[in-house]
Amino acid sequence: MNLELAAFERHLDGLAASLAQRGRPIFAGAEPPLLARAPGRLDVMGGIGDYSGSRVLELPIAEAAFVGVQRTSAPHVRIVSAGFGADPAPLRDVSLSVSELHEACRSYVAARAYFGSHPEAWAAYVAGALVALRVEHGVEVPGGLDIVVCSSVPEGKGVSSSAAVEVASLRALAALAGVALDPLSLALACQRVENLVVGAPCGAMDQLTSSCGSEGQLLPILCQPARLEPGFPIPSGLGLWGIDSCIRHQVSGADYTEVRVAAFMGYTIIASRLGLPTRPSAPGKVEIDDDLFGGYLANVGVQRFERELAAQLPERLGGAEFLRAYAGIVDPVTTVRAGSVYRVRAATAHPIHEHARAAEFRELMRGANAGGPEVGLRLGALMDLAHQSYSACGLGSTGTDRLVELVRELGPSRGLYGAKITGGGSGGTVAVLGASDAERAVREVLARYARESRAVPHLFQGSSPGAAQFGVARLARGPAGFRVRHATVDTPAA
Repeated sequence: MNLELAAFERHLDGLAASLAQRGRPIFAGAEPPLLARAPGRLDVMGGIGDYSGSRVLELPIAEAAFVGVQRTSAPHVRIVSAGFGADPAPLRDVSLSVSELHEACRSYVAARAYFGSHPEAWAAYVAGALVALRVEHGVEVPGGLDIVVCSSVPEGKGVSSSAAVEVASLRALAALAGVALDPLSLALACQRVENLVVGAPCGAMDQLTSSCGSEGQLLPILCQPARLEPGFPIPSGLGLWGIDSCIRHQVSGADYTEVRVAAFMGYTIIASRLGLPTRPSAPGKVEIDDDLFGGYLANVGVQRFERELAAQLPERLGGAEFLRAYAGIVDPVTTVRAGSVYRVRAATAHPIHEHARAAEFRELMRGANAGGPEVGLRLGALMDLAHQSYSACGLGSTGTDRLVELVRELGPSRGLYGAKITGGGSGGTVAVLGASDAERAVREVLARYARESRAVPHLFQGSSPGAAQFGVARLARGPAGFRVRHATVDTPAA
């Protein structure tokens, strides 16, 4: 952590000097800026099952987003974003009119329209925190602001760079406004920002891990809708890594959205087959009175699904045909497209099986023999099954498949037990499980993949605190530059 803070301070000093030379200084006010930090996450098990109520297991990674905020007298909210670390994002610098933001922040619908048409739409990930504070807590945009984002979480790698920025932004801005937000409430507000302001239909696991995770611990989340379970350390005999496939992942991409829609289509069909009361609520939407599964597909159970229900689901189904027969889905953030064809059976099966796999994975990791090779092999087998299930849904990619193959080729003799695609799939990062001393083998996988793909993959290793564990600090500026003063800011949220 100390090394990371020093790297952040150096980066911020360089950024400030560069912008000052251009006549666009940052943090020029007298009041010390407040600073929040939130990490990305490695999805170890669960992934896309989160929107169907699955249990997921997430690890906060070492890479994180820092967000500093300071009041100014300017008539705008300025957002500067510049990545640092091994794969830095480019410099972005936008000023948003305070008067326009006052209007845009009056509702999530208004904010979506404003940022959806704005040439710098990326600013929604940061300024969406202002929307949440206004809509949910009645806090007006406080006039001019400098908001500076410095993130070492690589973008497009499937490790939740967006959630890290959202969580750090809301944590810092809530502290500035004196608003009490517990870590769970903050995470769920950030999920609403991504769903309703950015327009990306993600589940809650990314924001929950970024906000509530603890360094070196796996965080189990029962996504019904967001029940945090006790975290636990990675067993001493095991290690977890992430390898970037260099295939860009986007949660808003068509593949992820189509698989999500298909799962909710499957839920509607199952409800109909079982006679659960279903009624239209809006065009393309239904409400289901579900006393059997509590409204969550993951609760159907593997045995019941395979014995009674799987065969009743079509492998593929057109959106128009589905809407004629069933009226709609319960998901509030996606829509069945009449012209699309959906892989209903595989997308429905995935969260049901993944819920069971994640539960077994958790119990094995917490067991008395968790660090041993026999348990490692079973854990790896569960990861392989999860990877195959992603592919069945249509969320695989050549790069992630090849990384999983390379892990299998080196295998247990080199201390590698298993691997799987993570998060939203269709590229992104592969999670790798091995013995705790298997780093050399992991680096060999990375090197072979780099030679074959002619890419420069990022290796994710290590962990770091979630936003709540880090707290809110102050930035002091002296002759030597910016320095983090890490006494947690005393606000009602602390």
